[in-house]
Amino acid sequence: MGTLADESRWLDATAHADLIASGEATAVELVDAAIERIEALDQVTPEGADGPINAVVMRWFEHAREQAAAVDAGALEGAPFRGVPFLLKDLWAEYEGFPMSNGNAALKEAMVPAPESSTLVDRFVDAGLMMLGRTNSPELGSLPVTEPEAWGPTRNPWNLGHTCGGSSGGAAAAVAAGMVPIAHASDGGGSIRIPASCGGLVGLKTSQGRITQGPVRTETGFSVQFCVSRSVRDSARLLDAVHGPGVGDTVIAPAPERPYVDELGADPGRLRIGLLDAHPSGGTMHSDCVTAVREAATMLEGLGHDVSHGHPGVLDDPTFTPRFMAVWASMMAGGIDACSATIGRELTADDVEPVNWAQREWAQALSATDFNTGMAAIAQYRRDVQSWWDVDGWDLMLSPTLNEPPTPIGEHLAQPGDPMAGMKRAAQFVAYTPPFNTSGQPAISLPLTWNDDGLPIGIQLVAAYGREDLLFQVAAQLEAAHPWADRRPA
Repeated sequence: MGTLADESRWLDATAHADLIASGEATAVELVDAAIERIEALDQVTPEGADGPINAVVMRWFEHAREQAAAVDAGALEGAPFRGVPFLLKDLWAEYEGFPMSNGNAALKEAMVPAPESSTLVDRFVDAGLMMLGRTNSPELGSLPVTEPEAWGPTRNPWNLGHTCGGSSGGAAAAVAAGMVPIAHASDGGGSIRIPASCGGLVGLKTSQGRITQGPVRTETGFSVQFCVSRSVRDSARLLDAVHGPGVGDTVIAPAPERPYVDELGADPGRLRIGLLDAHPSGGTMHSDCVTAVREAATMLEGLGHDVSHGHPGVLDDPTFTPRFMAVWASMMAGGIDACSATIGRELTADDVEPVNWAQREWAQALSATDFNTGMAAIAQYRRDVQSWWDVDGWDLMLSPTLNEPPTPIGEHLAQPGDPMAGMKRAAQFVAYTPPFNTSGQPAISLPLTWNDDGLPIGIQLVAAYGREDLLFQVAAQLEAAHPWADRRPA
């Protein structure tokens, strides 16, 4: 790779923007450097590896060069990420005039351009981000690994035989490998935090209603959209640029008292932090994850916080998941119907991966009463979880992000006669992230530990609803005391 491609590879997005603001580089030069890295790193299969990283599945390089040329001509003055290379996730993030496949083979073949952009994507553009393409996602974002039939598996830059998580696996792999400094991601059950953990990155799931889902989707669902990043400051600066409601939003998080960047370095005081270092419902937990979360507890105690065992008791309830799955399966069925509307014909079992088609069929067999019972259970669960913070007086909860290190490629595939095999495997992999999509609370995964195999092990901090400010304060403390910027995959 050329000099600038090498020199800027491991810089965060803020540092990229500073290069342009200072005149040390132009936007076109930085976009070309990112393109050079993508072409050099993404599709090359290193000797002895099972396959390429396969992070970027749609490439809009000439479009990004045109955007960058406009920046160099004076466009987007004052934008916080003016000229910074960026990638959109290939899942429910419309960009006017450009296609989106949602990881589905039929949409990949149709390549239907979006008639309009989502409000968040417009805000990304207004923030100065250059759109180089889309990153790989599992079909409809249903699994915590990124191995869609449509595009093939995304591999972890830290070890190409392992997953970089999902559903924002392509985004995390692209940032972890140094292709771009920051990328769009979304999280409906952990899909920002899981890939951040697998990729050694910062992954913030914002509060429900913190960022609009308009103009098409609703804030009442489990999913939020934001990013994966290399640094806490990048996540804070981007949230400052894109947070807030849109027209007709149904859930609106309380506005922050000040910019999130002002929380970096601010003293949170002595916090009461609950430690969850065992599987909440009695399942297995890998020793690497136990070690990582206990090390994080020691780090937090070293920063002056009070850490003791504690977590919301409702997390231990094994009866909640079946009721939750009725709503989750209905969401998958709705996603398939939306894909059908996009291409103008009804998708069939031949068009959809078995795990998602099985959920569609299950959803169609449910009654309105079943769905209503699931929604009522979710509402009660939300109140019960949040009361641990608001009634019992805890400030943060600390847990591993995942039950185990990044799994080998292929472990989550459907099996003959068992289309739900991947979902069952996912339940063993992911225990700590979905509860906070249900409760709507903000949670962040931080890369504080690597195991003996060189794989990242993320830890998760969860705050009360609307308290991203507190997460940024503590995350910045940990980043300063135990920095990770010099940890890079070979």
